[in-house]
Amino acid sequence: METQAIGIVTTCSNEEEARKICRLLLDARLISCAHIENIASCYRWQGEIHEDAEVRLTMKTQKKHYAEIEKRILDNHSYEVPEIVAYDLCLGSAPYLSWICQETK
Repeated sequence: METQAIGIVTTCSNEEEARKICRLLLDARLISCAHIENIASCYRWQGEIHEDAEVRLTMKTQKKHYAEIEKRILDNHSYEVPEIVAYDLCLGSAPYLSWICQETK
């Protein structure tokens, strides 16, 4: 089944921040679900290489909600420049994709 569903990924400094953002977006019915995972990140920031523990938040929603989700993440995130990226869920199980749409306004 073709769809307008997308996944959105951001990384947070800790699980508390990830859960706060997740709950805010679920309460607003902007996402249908999210996965919260502990990860190790290596990156270049302000001319230096860093290695840190982070928490990845992967969310499912509809493409039409991206701008509002990005705004709410930015308003509630501790990072100066948080990762916020989206990817198309171009194919998938029809019942699952329908559920994403039903759970988001």
